[in-house]
Amino acid sequence: MNRQSSGEGRTRQRGQSLVEFTIILPVFMILLLMMLELGFLLTDDMTVLYASREGARTGASLAQGSATVPCATAVDPLIIAAVERTMTSPGSLLSLPKVGQIRLYKADANGNEAGPVNIWTYAAGGGPIPQGSTTHLDFKETSHGWDACSRKNGPTYDSIGVSVAYRYDFVTGLAAMISMIRGGTGTSININDRAVMALNPTNLGNP
Repeated sequence: MNRQSSGEGRTRQRGQSLVEFTIILPVFMILLLMMLELGFLLTDDMTVLYASREGARTGASLAQGSATVPCATAVDPLIIAAVERTMTSPGSLLSLPKVGQIRLYKADANGNEAGPVNIWTYAAGGGPIPQGSTTHLDFKETSHGWDACSRKNGPTYDSIGVSVAYRYDFVTGLAAMISMIRGGTGTSININDRAVMALNPTNLGNP
């Protein structure tokens, strides 16, 4: 009788352990996928932010252009080239078709859009050839409101803002698991990063 009771106890323990494992496993998997997904998301976000900074830095240094960089034709393509170069640099996981738009705008003291905006959208190989390159950009201007020749970099100066909108698509199966638990079909997150810099007042030496 004692042996039988002992065997039944071990069976119940094994059954209880199996139930507990079945309950814990999905939670563990979700936590693991969340950590992986967060790592991918942060990597893409940092790349988008760095791309916007490179664009703003280029725009600030070029200002109205120079004797060798015509303001009307060369400045903005060089800004976009800096953004694109960063997004396609070695180690980047970004996909250019997922870029919603790149906005070049006149910024106020808080970094917000305070005036006209130039909007560039993805067009594989359909953009202009930036000065010093032989390859077409993968972005083209679809809205022109702020001409580079009108940007001030003298005693009073403008600040240029560069914002990049990017769609991050889930890499792991986290979205599917969340959809099974909560419903819905959301599998992407919109990333919007921007950088603002004052136009370089020493680039041209004229107001």
